Amino acid sequence: MTLANPSQLIVAVVGPTASGKSDLALDLAEELGRRWEANGGQIVSADALQLYRGMDVGTAKTPLEERRGIPHYQLDVLDISQEASVAHYQTHARADLATIHGEGSVAIVAGGSGLYQRALLDHIEFPGTDPKVRSALEEEAEGPLGSRGLHGKLEALDPVSASRIDPHNARRIIRALEVIELTGKPYSSHMPVKEFVKPSVMIAIRRDLDELDRRIVLRTQMMFDDGLIEETRALIDQGLRDAKTASKATGYAQAIAVINGQMTIDEAKESIAIATRQLARRQIKWLRPDHRVIWIDAEEGTSKNDLLDRALEIVQKTADYYAGAQTH
Repeated sequence: MTLANPSQLIVAVVGPTASGKSDLALDLAEELGRRWEANGGQIVSADALQLYRGMDVGTAKTPLEERRGIPHYQLDVLDISQEASVAHYQTHARADLATIHGEGSVAIVAGGSGLYQRALLDHIEFPGTDPKVRSALEEEAEGPLGSRGLHGKLEALDPVSASRIDPHNARRIIRALEVIELTGKPYSSHMPVKEFVKPSVMIAIRRDLDELDRRIVLRTQMMFDDGLIEETRALIDQGLRDAKTASKATGYAQAIAVINGQMTIDEAKESIAIATRQLARRQIKWLRPDHRVIWIDAEEGTSKNDLLDRALEIVQKTADYYAGAQTH
């Protein structure tokens, strides 16, 4: 792959939740727009839950007033009653990248949903779906054995996929079994190849796990301070309780339990923090084998400017590499 203009490089900020991706993405969008004399920078979200309108506080969505006037794509595109689809996301997010580059802007991808990142950046095709097959699997997931029972079935049919999917993640287990039934092939055979579709660079912020855990606790507290319970009440009025994906999302599931009188606020905070810590570790595990990810260490005392400078150096070297490929 070659790159005639550095502003055509796709810059992806990835990594675990609460590591500081959103701030770094905003800083890169501003600075690269200036450095490369581009038409500014624009951000494409790769967060499956931030697709939903009204799910703001609980997903740590950057508030409009804090986006610095930088356009954001793939935020607030679904009602909570709709199912998020990575195939649908791929089509529309890639169109967003084309629009951004067509306007002469720098495209920044930011988000922690690993499969969504890969769907946007890598070579991957998604098999179709069958409502009858999916409905039968969903009914089984609601049965006595729940998602763990389905996970056992997946383990027998496709141990590689089973090892990658959380036994509690019914949605992903159902999708894997659906694909196996429709194609007769292991779900893992449809996983993305670690090869970029367009010239890209992936940067991840690495923090000490204790520090990351502290940031998660602080962010959890901020969610309640910023009105998570009130936001959830408003979403319940829009049908949150019946939403298959949104109602089970970390933060909202606990807020619903508080509203139902099944949890105290303190219990909900602890539950959210535990689930978020587990998510962060899964995200790190997902990224670690990918040799293309360039990690920036955020040691104690590392400032935002330090992180930005390191990221800019990585991005510029990558752009120079692709430009060099153009001349050979």
